[in-house]
Amino acid sequence: MGDGNGRGMANPNSSKHGNRPEWLQQYDLIGKIGEGTYGLVFLARIKAPSPNRGKFIAIKKFKQSKDGDGVSPTAIREIMLLREISHENVVKLVNVHINHADMSLYLAFDYAEHDLYEIIRHHRDKAGGQPINPYTVKSLLWQLLNGLNYLHSNWIIHRDLKPSNILVMGEGEEQGVVKIADFGLARIYQAPLKPLYENGVVVTIWYRAPELLLGAKHYTSAVDMWAVGCIFAELITLKPLFQGQEVKATQNPFQLDQLDKIFKVLGNYACPYLFYETNGIGSVVPLPPKSPAFDLLSRMLEYVFHFLSY
Repeated sequence: MGDGNGRGMANPNSSKHGNRPEWLQQYDLIGKIGEGTYGLVFLARIKAPSPNRGKFIAIKKFKQSKDGDGVSPTAIREIMLLREISHENVVKLVNVHINHADMSLYLAFDYAEHDLYEIIRHHRDKAGGQPINPYTVKSLLWQLLNGLNYLHSNWIIHRDLKPSNILVMGEGEEQGVVKIADFGLARIYQAPLKPLYENGVVVTIWYRAPELLLGAKHYTSAVDMWAVGCIFAELITLKPLFQGQEVKATQNPFQLDQLDKIFKVLGNYACPYLFYETNGIGSVVPLPPKSPAFDLLSRMLEYVFHFLSY
């Protein structure tokens, strides 16, 4: 995987394997399978003589820091967290590799064939839309909450929960197991609360809690629970619950349209100077009003404004 000069992993299908770093020679590279804000993801298979030969691995290559002076802080934070945690519903970090030619960093993870974004899209694209089986939704949600409970119990906020970051294992002994992934924005939080606002914008906008949208300087694991509520609703309806138009004109713009989408469903008692007529969450998510599922979703999507500092 080179950049034309025998450096990096930009071309996994290149026939010029002689320039590969030593660590890379333990894998058969298959190709690029993803690309995100922080880098690229490649699919590889472990080669013999490893006892894990034939096992598929996802290799995440981080982009270098914006200053071009080494490994990105995002990568360092993700490594530090993932090396300290271990849970059946959290992605497993298998190895860390450095390409010394350009100091690029690669993380190797157990490969998951699916994610919730892909599963939701698959059902949505079927003729007329085919709802996900309620028992499947229940299993996916329980596993997601199980992993999140582990993180919160260890004082970790994920801060970027969304369907594409919730993996589901494919064939094998872990088939159907949910894995929380992508810890680039995750942080340790403590009591008493320390301000987290200096970390910049967190959580993809459709899953961002109102307290974040309104500029909270102190917030807790409640922001993750809001995101899970949005994911729960999306598993049922097959479309994002609050699909606002994101403003990107400035560094940290006020996301009025996103708040508008939320207030139109849940009401605006957080902002009494605005008036919204609303029929509640039941008007957009088809759940029986007195069912445990409705109660759970409603509690996940509660406003948490006592942390706001204006």
